Amino acid sequence: MSDTAERVALPCPACSPDLETVHEVLSPGGQATVRCSECGHVHKESLPEERTVERHVVVSQDGESFPAAVDVPADETLAVGEEFLLETEEAIMTVRITSLETGAGRNEETKAAAVETIWTRAVGNVSVSVTAHPKGGDHDETRGFDLQVPGDYEFTVGETDDFGGEEFTVEGILVRDDAVGYDFEKLDHEGDTVLAKDIKRLYARDESTSAWSAW
Repeated sequence: MSDTAERVALPCPACSPDLETVHEVLSPGGQATVRCSECGHVHKESLPEERTVERHVVVSQDGESFPAAVDVPADETLAVGEEFLLETEEAIMTVRITSLETGAGRNEETKAAAVETIWTRAVGNVSVSVTAHPKGGDHDETRGFDLQVPGDYEFTVGETDDFGGEEFTVEGILVRDDAVGYDFEKLDHEGDTVLAKDIKRLYARDESTSAWSAW
């Protein structure tokens, strides 16, 4: 039996007619064939239908927002930081939940049935803001620019990157509030790595000599 086999909670007529036990679904359908994990009894049962709800979604992308909708199992728990595929009229995109709006306000985690609006941010391709200081120059003499990169691209403190003529060495990374799995809000130790979709701002040393000709 595959470890990914569907499992449902059902009464077992052989060993537990009054209480639900875990059953493996051997053959789905209107009358599904299931096997009790407690005693191994195989029988047919009507599986409970999973209720879904349509929820309003707001997607933020490159400083703009647009509406969409998604069908979600009513009992599924949604949480800030989770990502899912969203199908819109324009494209299928990966988005990350940034806030969950219910009738009682904003939540970090709640059941889909209680949610009115799912606020998200597109993370498939993202814009990363960079603050760079001149090589060998004063940190006060900085300039800023934005990079368009895949969300899963990794930036590492101490490493040099080159995008469209912008060459720079990463010195510090400010992590977004909705990112998970990081110990600190700002990472500045050599070797620290952050995915582009998790970055609020990059701090870097500019390696492009032409960029500082005015100085």
